[in-house]
Amino acid sequence: MERSRCPFPSGGGPIAEDVAALWEGWMRHVDELLADEQLVELVFDALARRWTHSRTRGRRGTPADVVLRLLVLKHVRNWSYGALEREVRANLVYRQFTHVGAGKVPDAKTLGRIGLALGPAVVERLHQRVVTISRECGIVEGRRMRVDTTVVETNIHYPTDASLLGDGVRVLTRTMKKITKLAGAVGAVLRDRSRSTQRCLIQIGRAARSRSDQGKQRLQQCYRRLLAISGRVAGQAKRFSQEVASGCKRSVDLLQQMTLEGHRAYIETMLPLVQQVMRQTRLRINHGNTHSPGKIVSLFEPHTEIIRKGKAGKPTEFGKMVKIQEVEQQIVTHYEVYDRRPADSDLVVPALELHKQQFGYAPKLITTDAGFFSAANEAAARELGVKRISMPNRSSKSPQRRLLERKRWFREAQRWRTGCEGRISLLKRRHGLNRCRYKGEDGMRRWVGLGVIADNLINIGQAMNTADAEMTAAN
Repeated sequence: MERSRCPFPSGGGPIAEDVAALWEGWMRHVDELLADEQLVELVFDALARRWTHSRTRGRRGTPADVVLRLLVLKHVRNWSYGALEREVRANLVYRQFTHVGAGKVPDAKTLGRIGLALGPAVVERLHQRVVTISRECGIVEGRRMRVDTTVVETNIHYPTDASLLGDGVRVLTRTMKKITKLAGAVGAVLRDRSRSTQRCLIQIGRAARSRSDQGKQRLQQCYRRLLAISGRVAGQAKRFSQEVASGCKRSVDLLQQMTLEGHRAYIETMLPLVQQVMRQTRLRINHGNTHSPGKIVSLFEPHTEIIRKGKAGKPTEFGKMVKIQEVEQQIVTHYEVYDRRPADSDLVVPALELHKQQFGYAPKLITTDAGFFSAANEAAARELGVKRISMPNRSSKSPQRRLLERKRWFREAQRWRTGCEGRISLLKRRHGLNRCRYKGEDGMRRWVGLGVIADNLINIGQAMNTADAEMTAAN
């Protein structure tokens, strides 16, 4: 396994010189930053832990610095792995930037497996190292801080009870068909209820458009029939799982038997989720209760939360709450994906403590929107050493409070705070933080972290370009 690779082993040449002139402004400085030994070492260690003997055995893998640059480029451009492979293969600038050079570009599947090796903890350490580099370069000082939250949606379809039950029937039936193909016609016989399910889904869609009492009764009847079908499919899947475990359904081929065990594990994973969907559907249909405990909105991303932030264009979002903590020069110093949505007012003090841990001192100014305000937060911020606190208070309009919020520094801090909303908007549009394309909770943290790293690197490169231009102008 290699740490780095020379992009042009032959020493460059006319083509290399012509390509270098086509680089974007930020790329030259980011190319130098990504050569940092600690960044490359973090990636190297993560790749070396994929298998027990990754360091000493097997064929040569993709060098660590190439992996780092490919992932950065992917999230800078918001590409899929397939688009990343295609663009790097066809573009000499990207070959030079990623240090692939004249070598072979890893295929999309290999890139996906390599990306999984960099777990959320590694991505977080990479981000912290990038922030440290920005401090060492004198780009940020941490004198001002702004905090905001947003929602990164998971990659799911809009959830309805009918569609979730349809998903459950589809995946359980598909898995039972695979088991039957491997084990043969022994034990319980599969009865395919896919057509009945699809018919119910069509009837539910038609009945849902009606506002009459007859339409509502028809809708409830269709849902009860769909629940009955789902229950039978779930019961049959449970029997299939038991027969695979007992050896009734088995294969003489070792690899096929391992595949059967994998199908059984998948059924054991999906069955509780399908049963939960059935419970929450019964509660809504029979009792009108839409707040059932443990409610899920996706069988494939069960960690997805229902989040309402009061947006007119999108009142309900399905995903995870993410905190973005930013300082001057538009550098995000910390991000966090929360398992359960916290109150915004609970995030101020931990954000200040993290800032103090990173920079060694509290910021002179902290600014947030009104959702973060509380008297306890203001008092805690003053104790930590913050001199100016710009958090609007909607609940109190005393003369003293009005006078404070009309001061010039307070209003200027609020104007600067709106830049955090612009930063979040740019993260969503340019780096894909509107919807996570990776799977699972770890995938969400990797997606957010790599998007933030890509944005920070662009901003660091642009800040260095500005500093170079000012220095040139001064000379």
